[in-house]
Amino acid sequence: MNNLSQKKILLIICGGIAAYKSLELIRLFKKQNVEIKTVLTKSAKEFVTPLSVASLSHGKVYDDLFDTENETEMDHISLSRWADLILIAPATANTISKLSSGSSDDLASTVVLASDKNVFLAPAMNVRMWEHPSTHKNISTLKSYGYKIIGPDIGDMACGEFGEGKMSEPKDIFSNVKIYFDQLNKNRKLKALVTAGPTNEYIDPVRYITNKSSGKQGYALAKALAIRGFQTTLISGPTNIQVDNNIDLVKVETADEMFKATQKNLPVDVAIFSAAVADYKIIEKMNKKIKKKDSLNLELEKNIDILNYVSNHNYLRPKLVIGFAAETNNISENAKKKLAEKNCDWVIANDVSNKSIGFDSNYNEVSIFYKNKKFKDEKIEIKKKSEISEEIVDRVVEHLN
Repeated sequence: MNNLSQKKILLIICGGIAAYKSLELIRLFKKQNVEIKTVLTKSAKEFVTPLSVASLSHGKVYDDLFDTENETEMDHISLSRWADLILIAPATANTISKLSSGSSDDLASTVVLASDKNVFLAPAMNVRMWEHPSTHKNISTLKSYGYKIIGPDIGDMACGEFGEGKMSEPKDIFSNVKIYFDQLNKNRKLKALVTAGPTNEYIDPVRYITNKSSGKQGYALAKALAIRGFQTTLISGPTNIQVDNNIDLVKVETADEMFKATQKNLPVDVAIFSAAVADYKIIEKMNKKIKKKDSLNLELEKNIDILNYVSNHNYLRPKLVIGFAAETNNISENAKKKLAEKNCDWVIANDVSNKSIGFDSNYNEVSIFYKNKKFKDEKIEIKKKSEISEEIVDRVVEHLN
């Protein structure tokens, strides 16, 4: 089965000596019945001609942000919506810098900024440019945005130097894109469920018990799963985070509501329980606001353990159940205990005593503990939550496929 057939790829060609390789790349895609549209930057036209690109792609070459021939059609919007994937090859240091800073001063950068599709970059530049700290910082930023980087390779360069920075060969770029679509096709058959955020357990109509969870890690996980093709349901406690249209969002407030929503959305192939569900709720919630007193005694009872329920279910248990453990001390010991007691497949633990990461931060540091002892427990050092989510989903895809 050809998973590339009829796919729509927008190829952006930047100005570098490696631009000539883009012609071979177009040929490889066209052989697989891929629809190709192309954007040439101003400097790219110094290395390849629009005529040669148009001849191979069998379509118009876009090269101007303000095209008078298409004044009624917003090219940067229409192109970004048309594509299934955006590929930038070669991606020069200048373009990488623009994208990392959100600049949009030409059609190429504007299309990428306006897009909600996956973006692949094949960097190409001098070895010293590639090794410069600013380039590494820009690449790291783009990775945190979810961009995929192909290469670069090590080899002889047109400038006569040798080192890393050479654009990957067209067949390798083609292979990376094909693997992506093959995997996407497999993942579309899989369902994922993610819980995120805090829960509110009401004392009276205006007061409740809650916690500091922002939901950022769970939302990032749902986004990473959806981007990889999973049919993704996100069950979220109270947050102010927006979600993409390809995620089925279910808003809840209490632990009981989250439990019922979880039951309703089973079965799934993978369930990730990142929500910080309140352990306790009020036995008797007051219907009217409690007036201020010198003291107030609250009687609590345990909430249902959603993770424990799902991971021990006889026939609704997902193939992969992942729990989260927010800890302040004895991280490893507590996480392993939770792994055993809850019967989940993985437990992902983080230290919430560190104020710079974890709760309400854009950064996190996690350790993954596996029930299957064939896998070695591992740690993902401090990164943006979006990057950590990508790494976790990489492991999920590998496990399920």
